[in-house]
Amino acid sequence: MERIAAINRSTKETEILLELNLEGGAVEVETGIGFFDHMLTVLGFYAGMGLKLRVKGDLHVDGHHTAEDTGIALGQALKAALGDKAGVCRFGSAFVPMDEALAMTVLDLSGRPYLVFDAVMPQERIGEYESCLTKEFMAALASCAGLTLHQKILSGDNAHHITEALFKSLGLALKQAVKIEGGAIPSTKGVL
Repeated sequence: MERIAAINRSTKETEILLELNLEGGAVEVETGIGFFDHMLTVLGFYAGMGLKLRVKGDLHVDGHHTAEDTGIALGQALKAALGDKAGVCRFGSAFVPMDEALAMTVLDLSGRPYLVFDAVMPQERIGEYESCLTKEFMAALASCAGLTLHQKILSGDNAHHITEALFKSLGLALKQAVKIEGGAIPSTKGVL
């Protein structure tokens, strides 16, 4: 069963080409924001997913549209690649330490989008990346993928470490949740 999706999203603010393969493959990311590229590469790697992503955004304004629209496109691709979700584990969770930072991510491929995000960013910027964009990306991803997503930072005082732990833990939790372990829809309702 192929679990792949391609998204071509074009607005006045961003142009996005995205290919997602839940079974694996190369991770190639180019958004124009170096730290965001690093985070998306980390996400794809730890999720065990193939991800090819090219984003041209209005970075002369700021990085907000690039981060949010990337979350939208990745969420749409994840939802499309999962199809009816037959056989998936559905739930995933991970704790990831990064030096002094400790992140927890717990998610459900429920079809009910919801984000609980509890992560204070001690520094406003990480290179050219605004720390507040992490929450914007996660909100767009959860909304468009239909994820119930909880993320919490249990300790940390460096925004780089906090953000990287959040993206790594998201990748590991997604890897668990999308894994095929049967053939049935994992819900007492019979539908996700």
